[in-house]
Amino acid sequence: MRAVLCKTWGGPDSLVVEDLPSLRAGADEVVVDVKAAGVNFPDVLMIQGKYQVKPPLPFTPGVELAGIVKETGSGVTHVKPGDAVVANVEFGAFAEECVVPAARLVSLPRGVDFAAAAGFTVAYGTAWHALKDRGQLKPGETLLVLGAAGGVGLAAVELGVAMGARVIAAASNDAKLAVCRARGATETINYATQDLRERLKQLVGEKGVDVVYDPVGGALSEPALRSVGWRGRFLVIGFAGGEIPRLPANLPLLKGSAIVGVYWGAWLEREPEASRREMAELAGWLADGRVKPHVSARYPLARTADALDALSGRAVTGKVVIEPEA
Repeated sequence: MRAVLCKTWGGPDSLVVEDLPSLRAGADEVVVDVKAAGVNFPDVLMIQGKYQVKPPLPFTPGVELAGIVKETGSGVTHVKPGDAVVANVEFGAFAEECVVPAARLVSLPRGVDFAAAAGFTVAYGTAWHALKDRGQLKPGETLLVLGAAGGVGLAAVELGVAMGARVIAAASNDAKLAVCRARGATETINYATQDLRERLKQLVGEKGVDVVYDPVGGALSEPALRSVGWRGRFLVIGFAGGEIPRLPANLPLLKGSAIVGVYWGAWLEREPEASRREMAELAGWLADGRVKPHVSARYPLARTADALDALSGRAVTGKVVIEPEA
C-alpha cells in the first residue's frame, strides 16, 4: 500500500510517497481502507516537529479519515469488515490503509460522502466540544468566530447557527465571508480592511460578545477579548496565525469573564465514552443534513504537499481532503 512519509522534520516539500507492506490489525484495532483523509493545521505543525504530539520518525501524517473496514483484530465487536467508518487518529491517515484503535471508530451512516465525512471529525468535533461543553453556548447569545472561513471556523459558524446563536463571522477577505454568510452567519467582519474592535462596538454595543471562538491567536485575540461582555467566555482553540498572544489578565477580572482552553484531542483520550457519544450524535447530524462540511478541494495522495501548502498559506475555505485512490 502507498503512504505519505515524513522522514525528517520540515515543510510539506520534505514529504515522500512510498510503497509499504499492507497493515495488520492487533488486539482492539481495525485496519481501514482509507477513502478520504482530512487535512488540518496540526498536520503542518506535526511534520515540523512543533505539535503537541511528536511521533518518532519516520511516520505518516494525517489525523482524520473516512473509509471501509478491511480487517478487525481480537476484541473488536462494534464494527466488521465492509462497514463504512470515520475516525480520528494521532497520525497515519495520509495512506491507502491506516490502523485505528477500535475505540476511535464511529460507524458512518449509509450514503454519506467519504470526503465530507473525512473533513468532519476534527473541525466539527472541535467546534462542538468548544461551543457546547467548554463555552456553554445558549440560544440567543452572540458568538464571534475568528478565522471563520477555515475548517474549524466554518464548523463553528454552522454549529453556532444550529444552536440558536447570533453568529458574527470574522475572516480576511470578502469571498471567505460570503461562504460564512451562506452558512448562516448574521454579520461579518473583514479584519483585513476593518478594525475588529470598532466594528464589534457597532454590532454589539456595550453588551459585548457572549462567546469568542479563536483558532487564530496573534494580534486578533486581544481586541476580541476586550469585546467580551459580562460573564463572557473566550475560547482558546489554537494559533493558526503563528503567534501565541499574551492576554492582559485584568480583562477577564473586570468583566467576570473566562478564558477557556479547548484541547479536543486530550478530551478524546481522557473522556473516551463522552467523545464517542458526541461523534455518534454529530454523525447523525451529518446524515440528516443539519451540518454540511464545505469541501473546497480534493487532492490525490501524490499531491499531499500541495494540500498542506494551500492550508498553511491560508488559501483554503472550509476543508481540503486527500483521496488515496484518486
